[in-house]
Amino acid sequence: MKQIALSGSPRGNVGRQEASELRRTGRVPGVIYGGGKQHHFSVDAISLNKILAMPDTLQVNLEVNGTTVPTIIQEIQRHPVTDKVVHIDMLELVPGKPVKTTLPVRTIGNSEGVRAGGRLSINYRKVRIFGNPESLPEEIVVDITPLKIGDMVRVRELNVPGCTLLEADASAVVSIEATRASIAAAQADKPADTKKKK
Repeated sequence: MKQIALSGSPRGNVGRQEASELRRTGRVPGVIYGGGKQHHFSVDAISLNKILAMPDTLQVNLEVNGTTVPTIIQEIQRHPVTDKVVHIDMLELVPGKPVKTTLPVRTIGNSEGVRAGGRLSINYRKVRIFGNPESLPEEIVVDITPLKIGDMVRVRELNVPGCTLLEADASAVVSIEATRASIAAAQADKPADTKKKK
């Protein structure tokens, strides 16, 4: 996974009043868990929102009080009206301890079906995955070069060594769909029917 650094501050009090005060000063309260001991912290809301806006799945190296903990964002709680982040849960990454997360899907290549007028449909922008932190790639790359109109790449065809994909095996990750233009082109390419001799 791609990595990014984030600086936080320890929280001495974890009550509602203290959390509300943090939010009023532009900070977001949070907790790190998964490593045997929970750590309560707060981070700058602007810095956090920049990370949340990134499309990648990131390892967030969270530095709190001089100690850096490798984490991934596990859960984000937002205000029901303003949609502002009000709390964040971070899962500590422990080598050899599998985690559940999502990875972005990126396509490469120039599909034969697209060149023939078909449309590339990406059904999964991200896929759920389970694996050790050290086995997780930055993204899942799908080569669409050989795909013709009507072809697809299913979840079971993806190869991510050391990891298990958590989507349905038969689900299409990407597919090449027919369009009106591609259908018209295919019909125009058909040879004219020859009349049968009597």
